[in-house]
Amino acid sequence: MTAPRTDVTGRPTALRQIDLDTFFRPRTVAVIGASDSAGRPNSAMWRKIRQWAEQAGAECYPVNPNRDQVDGVRCYRSVLDIPGDLDLAAILVGNAVEMFETVLEKKPRFAVIFAAGFNEVGPEGEALQRRLEQLIATGSTHVLGPNTNLNAFETFRDLPPPKIALITQSGHQGRPVFQAQEQGIALSHWAPTGNEADLEFADFAAYFADQPEVGVIAAYVEGFKDGRTLMLAADHAATAGKPIVAVKVGRTDEGRSMAKSHTGHLTGSDAVVSAVFRQYGITRVDGLDELTDVAATLARTKPPAQPGRRNVCIYAISGGTGAHMADLVAAAGLELAELTPASRQALREWIPGYLRVSNPVDSGGAPSADERGPKIVQTILEDPNIDMLICPITGALASMSRPMAQSLVDAAARTDKPILVVWGSPDSTDPVYTEVLLGSRLPVFRTFHNCVLAARAYFDHHDFLARYRSPFAKPVTRRSPAGARTDRLLSAGHPLSEHESKALLAAYGIPVTRDVLATSAAQAVRAAREIGFPVVLKVSSPDLPHKSDLGLVRVGLHTAAEVQRAFAELEATARKANRRATIDGVLVSELVSGGVETVVGVSQDELFGPVIMFGLGGVFVEVFEDVTFRVPPFGKDEALRMVQEVRGYKLLQGTRGRAPADVRALVEAIMKVQRLALDHAGTLAELDINPLMVRPKGQGVVALDALAIPRSTPQPTP
Repeated sequence: MTAPRTDVTGRPTALRQIDLDTFFRPRTVAVIGASDSAGRPNSAMWRKIRQWAEQAGAECYPVNPNRDQVDGVRCYRSVLDIPGDLDLAAILVGNAVEMFETVLEKKPRFAVIFAAGFNEVGPEGEALQRRLEQLIATGSTHVLGPNTNLNAFETFRDLPPPKIALITQSGHQGRPVFQAQEQGIALSHWAPTGNEADLEFADFAAYFADQPEVGVIAAYVEGFKDGRTLMLAADHAATAGKPIVAVKVGRTDEGRSMAKSHTGHLTGSDAVVSAVFRQYGITRVDGLDELTDVAATLARTKPPAQPGRRNVCIYAISGGTGAHMADLVAAAGLELAELTPASRQALREWIPGYLRVSNPVDSGGAPSADERGPKIVQTILEDPNIDMLICPITGALASMSRPMAQSLVDAAARTDKPILVVWGSPDSTDPVYTEVLLGSRLPVFRTFHNCVLAARAYFDHHDFLARYRSPFAKPVTRRSPAGARTDRLLSAGHPLSEHESKALLAAYGIPVTRDVLATSAAQAVRAAREIGFPVVLKVSSPDLPHKSDLGLVRVGLHTAAEVQRAFAELEATARKANRRATIDGVLVSELVSGGVETVVGVSQDELFGPVIMFGLGGVFVEVFEDVTFRVPPFGKDEALRMVQEVRGYKLLQGTRGRAPADVRALVEAIMKVQRLALDHAGTLAELDINPLMVRPKGQGVVALDALAIPRSTPQPTP
C-alpha cells in the first residue's frame, strides 16, 4: 500500500484505504468461542452473529476446541482448521491477544475483539493494548476493538433511505438511536469502535459518507484516536455532502476523566474539538435524543433553494403555542419572516379576522379541521419569503389534530421545503402520532427544544456546505524560506525575548513595532530620538517573559531625561526580580495607539498539533476568555469566520463613533501565523502576540509585544 501524502508537519493529507465492504458484507465469518450452553453469554453472541451472517449471505463457522457441534453446526477446534479464506473473525474469548496471534496465521481481512481490560483499565491494560497494536502492525488483518460490543452485527428494519449510519464508542449509548427505528427512522450500519486499536472513527465516517443509502452519520464519541484523521474524515463527508452529527463527551473535567477511564482515549482540549467541529461542519449536540432528532431531520429534508436564508414560518392552532415557539425560534437565530401581502390576503379568507396571519399563523383550530386546513398549509409553503414550516400540534382533539397532521403529510409530498412537526401531547399512543405522523417521512419531535435545535442545524449545515472548500486540496508540503531563516531562533530551548520573538514574526511578514535594543541609557536616548517621542521602554530577557506583571515596562516617555531615568529603573527592577536572569538590554519601541487590541497565538494540542488562537485583548481575553481556535490547514475565509466568532467582534466593526478596524489585515496576519506554526510544528511550543493592534481600516496591524516559547525537546514529525 502506498503511504499517504504528508504535509509540512508530517501529518497525513489523505486517509488510508480500507475495504470495509468486506467487513459489513463478508462471505465467511468465524466465531471463536461459540457456544450453545444454556445461559452462556457466548451462546447468545454466537447466535446473534450467525443470524447476521446468514442475512448477509455469509457462511458462519463456530470455533471451540471443546465442541464438535454448536447448535447443530459443525464446530472447528481451531480457526486454522476452517477451509478456504476467511473474511471476518469474531473473537469472543477472554485471552483475546493470544487468540489473535493464532488468527493472524489464518489472515482474515478483519477481526473483532470483544474483550475488555485494555487501555481503559490503567497501565497493565495499556501495555496489553500496545502488544495488540504491535501484532496488528505485523499482519494484514484489520481489527475492530478491543472493548467493543457486537452492535456491528445488528440487523436493521427495512425502511426507505436516506438512512442514518451510527458510530459509537459505547454500545449502550447508541441504543436509543437504534431503537428509533420503531419511530420509522431508518438505520443502515452501526460501528462500535471501542478502544480503536486499529479501526477508528475516521475509517467508518469516510466509508459511510460514500454509501448511497446513507444520508447522515450520527456518532457518540468519547475521544478521537487522531485529530488529523478526524479532520480528513469530516472533510471527506463535507465534500460528499453528508452531514455528521455527534455527541462528544468531555466538556467538563469530570466528563474528560470518565472518558479516559472508559475507552482510554485522549480527549484533547474541548474548546479545540468544538472549533474543529465548526471548521468541518460537524453538528455537535448534547443529548442522545438530540442526536436522533437532528440526524433524522437532516436525513429527511432536502437542501434549501436559497442557502444563506433561514426564514421560518410557525403555524399553530393556539396563539400561546405559536408565541412560545416564536420565542425559541428567534432566540436560536432564525428569522420569523413576514408572509407576503398576497399570502396574508389568501389566509384571511380561511382564518377569522381576530386571529394572526402574518407569522406565526394562528388558525384558532377550526379551519385546520376542514377543507381550509390544506389550503392554509399550501399557501404558507408557496410563500417566497418562507424557507421552512414548523407546526406544533397539541393533540388535544383528534378531530383537529388528525386532519391537520394529514394536511402536513400530504403537503410534504408536493414541496421541497422542510416541514417540522412537534407532537406536543403526552399521549404517545394516539393514532394521529403513531400512524399519521410516524408513518410519514416528516421530521417529528416531542419537544419544542429539539425541533428548534434541528431547524437551526438544518440551516447551519446547508450554509456550511454552500461555502465549504477542502483545505486539503492543496496541502502545504514544504517549509517556507522563512522557516529555514528562523530555525536558529527556536534552537536555544528557552523562551525567546521580545526582541527575538518579534524578529521571528518579522521574518514571516507580520508587522511589528519599530524597536531598538539598547544596552545603555545613552543608546536608549539615541534610539528614542531616532524612533520619535513618545516611546515605550521594556526589559528584553528570555528569563523574564511576563514583563508587565514584574513592572518591567514604561509607557509614554516624552523626553530624553525620562528615558534615562526609566532605563536605570528597569535595570534595577529586572535584577531584583531575578538576579540570575539573562538580560539582553532594554527595548526602545514606538508608541502605537488608535486601534483595537487583539491576541493571536499558537499552542500545541495533543490530538491536533498546532492550533491557532484568536481573541480580543484586555478584559475580553483575561476575564471573559473570549477566544476561538482553528486547526491548520485553513483558508482566509475560515480565518475571517474565526475573527467573527468572538463576542467582541463588534469592536472591530466600529462602535460609538470609532472607525472600523482593518479586519482584512488581521486575517492576513492570522494566515501568516498559521504558516509560521506549520513550519515550526516540531520546535514551537507556544506563540503569544499580545497585543496585536488592529488599526483603522487601511492602516494594517502591528504586533506590540510577542513571546515565543520553543519546545524543550524538538518533536519529530508524526
